[in-house]
Amino acid sequence: MTITPGDIWIAEINFTDGSAAKKRPVLILWLDDRDAIVAAVTSASLRSRTDVALNDWQQSGLRVASVVRLARLDCLEKSLLIARIGHISQADAQQLLDVWTSDVKPQF
Repeated sequence: MTITPGDIWIAEINFTDGSAAKKRPVLILWLDDRDAIVAAVTSASLRSRTDVALNDWQQSGLRVASVVRLARLDCLEKSLLIARIGHISQADAQQLLDVWTSDVKPQF
């Protein structure tokens, strides 16, 4: 299984209370040998300045217009990545990078 930053995958995401898990789309942001840092992908509307609408969502393999929530990050073991959906476009990647650089940073 080849995983690349910029890929969109279906992942098994545990609820914060550990009671259950749900399969959800995620955007791969960073990888090491065992883990992946991912951002939530949702069909909900934009809520904050760290939400980025994917303009090329169909090209990325998504079925509906989608938003990446850069404020909803998770560290997952790669074994929780179930199926690759696609890869974001260069234009969407640049938009995500611009928002990351300007709005996602430590608050200390």
